[in-house]
Amino acid sequence: MVKVIGVGGVFFLCKDTEATKTWYQKVLGLEPTDFGGFAFKQAEAAATFPKGAMTIFAPFSDDSDYFKPSEKSMMFNLMVDDLDGMLERIKSAGVELTQPSESHDYGKFAWLMDPDGRKIELWQPVEPKG
Repeated sequence: MVKVIGVGGVFFLCKDTEATKTWYQKVLGLEPTDFGGFAFKQAEAAATFPKGAMTIFAPFSDDSDYFKPSEKSMMFNLMVDDLDGMLERIKSAGVELTQPSESHDYGKFAWLMDPDGRKIELWQPVEPKG
């Protein structure tokens, strides 16, 4: 059967690509690849969260306020292995969260803005029971 099996990339426009890449390196610890972007190995996410790792591809109504305070039409959800550790890293970089972090039975979340005004949702999955 022919089917889509995942997201192969997310590509976005920036005012200053070098400044944006540097921000993602400094604040979130992402390591750039030779082609100028960042790559996430799906096997690493699956090994860390065997039952909980997944990529969500979901449209939102154009009147949703979930992306606020961003005015952009997209938001990034980045999976992390240790949200508390990442929050320490973000704080030490001088970046503030846009709202308090939250915990749910499906994961822990925190939100911040990138230098281009895109909202970033950080997500530490919780392994489902059973």
